[in-house]
Amino acid sequence: MVQIKSFLLGVLFYMLGQVMTYYQLNGQFIWPWFKRNPLLLALLGIPISLIFIAATRHTVEAFGGLMWPQRFIGFASGILIYAWGTSYYFGQPIDTKTAISLCLALLLICVQIFWK
Repeated sequence: MVQIKSFLLGVLFYMLGQVMTYYQLNGQFIWPWFKRNPLLLALLGIPISLIFIAATRHTVEAFGGLMWPQRFIGFASGILIYAWGTSYYFGQPIDTKTAISLCLALLLICVQIFWK
């Protein structure tokens, strides 16, 4: 049985980490300051890593110590955040191939949550 509180905390931390990573890596194409300051942005790796460590801890706890569910949730959350950011900031629409990939990412999460 999935522990809901740990699961929600884990997903929240994964989403936060993925958003921060998206901006850390792709901000250089959005804002000139990011392009001029890669070393400062690299230092964001420390708090981002701590967020992902917390996400992993909570999701492993949520699934009773199982490791695979947290990996798929982390992967799928990254795909979802990347699709949103790329569409929003760069006007690259979600085409059929990307839409299918997003559905598969969502399916990965659902399999891990609902398959007993």
